[in-house]
Amino acid sequence: MKELLYWIVEWIAKIHSHILRLNDAYEYNFTDKELHFLVIGMMGMGFIFVVYPVFKWLAKHDHVMVIAWIYVLTLIIVITFAIEIGQKVTGTGNMEFADIVMGVFGFIVMFLVFSVVRGIYKLIRNLIRGDRKDE
Repeated sequence: MKELLYWIVEWIAKIHSHILRLNDAYEYNFTDKELHFLVIGMMGMGFIFVVYPVFKWLAKHDHVMVIAWIYVLTLIIVITFAIEIGQKVTGTGNMEFADIVMGVFGFIVMFLVFSVVRGIYKLIRNLIRGDRKDE
């Protein structure tokens, strides 16, 4: 876990340095805060242009549960990382990538169980409603 986080930090630092070099080379003189504003803003808008059409298509085709699942999965990943980082910072536990994987896996398994139960419920409900329509 520690190696993965260091690799991510190094990767981000390289990108950050490259952007700073571009800033210096073209003499824009943006501050670090202004660069964060621009880069994160552009990255967020890039995500919007990708995610919005996908979610719109999913909603149009009555896949709202998929949208909810993607959103919750994202939250679960962020929260599990935050918990592990918090454990490292406070010394209340070991920061391990396996803990993150197991936490996310727990959500996926519990969601699969929920989906099966929900599917059975909908099947039974549709069968009962179908019987009434024939009367």
